[in-house]
Amino acid sequence: MAEECSLYKFNGVAHVAGSINKEELFGELPPQNKVKQYIVHFTWFHERFRVLPDDATEDIVRIYARAYIMILFSTQLFGDKSENRVHIRWLLFVARLNDMGSSSWGSAALAWLYRCMCCVANRNVTNLTGPLQLLQSWIFWRFSSLKPWGFDAYSFPLASKWATYLPTSDRKEEKVIQCRLSFDRLGDRDIVWEPYTLLDVIAVVHPEILTEEHSQLWRACTCLIYFAVIEGHQVDRVLPQLGGIQHKPVLASNIDRLHAKDGRVWHLSWQNRVDSVLSIPRVSDLGPLANFLRWWYRVAHRFLSSDSLISNPRVKEIS
Repeated sequence: MAEECSLYKFNGVAHVAGSINKEELFGELPPQNKVKQYIVHFTWFHERFRVLPDDATEDIVRIYARAYIMILFSTQLFGDKSENRVHIRWLLFVARLNDMGSSSWGSAALAWLYRCMCCVANRNVTNLTGPLQLLQSWIFWRFSSLKPWGFDAYSFPLASKWATYLPTSDRKEEKVIQCRLSFDRLGDRDIVWEPYTLLDVIAVVHPEILTEEHSQLWRACTCLIYFAVIEGHQVDRVLPQLGGIQHKPVLASNIDRLHAKDGRVWHLSWQNRVDSVLSIPRVSDLGPLANFLRWWYRVAHRFLSSDSLISNPRVKEIS
């Protein structure tokens, strides 16, 4: 059975390729012109497994399920900038479909999103990749001033609420300016901290997700692991999302320094995540504490817009 920590251990994939019969997994091997080292071109999967035959046996259904999952991982959850290749690192998992639920795929996808956001923060990087539909959904659920109009139906998965949203590329620079101004004008009461507590949302969410086993992970200060990608899960910095009052945060873990010494530390952190679950007293007023505001005003980059856009013209003298 695939262990959760193997999402780190199998970053080196040479032995995976040698130990799994890909012909058995997918019914045939991709042609050589569709393979490059540990990458299979997306078009082979798309063309070969586009439509499931009406008379498919159970074995054929499992083959198509594996192919679909490989495509889903490569294009939706763990995509990169190429958008046209499927990595074989997931073969170990799709080989045992019944055991795939033993890995925390949501945590792995979140780790990859965090890593992609870190990379695009570099001024030399211009394109953001990763599970961007999750980031978009998170923004729309919490910032009413940024979400599009007309998407009022609730469905599961919750991100599917915005599945038909297709923004145009017109006036991109103007849209960026407007989005930055929207963020700059946000007050502490303009954020929907707990959108998923609405009764309409709870009614469509799969009940298993709301069990204590899963909610503990939401409150755990641990690390998220996706193969060699290690990212912190610092929920102590967003306590209002869990119904608590935000205090001045403690110093974040230095993942780069510790990971350079020994990656096994992070395996233990994930495996012992139950020991890091925060106890968060729920309150009705989610406003931040005064000491947090003083800290935030001192260290934060408070405004995204230029001074000319956010300054008050009434304070200027008329010459």
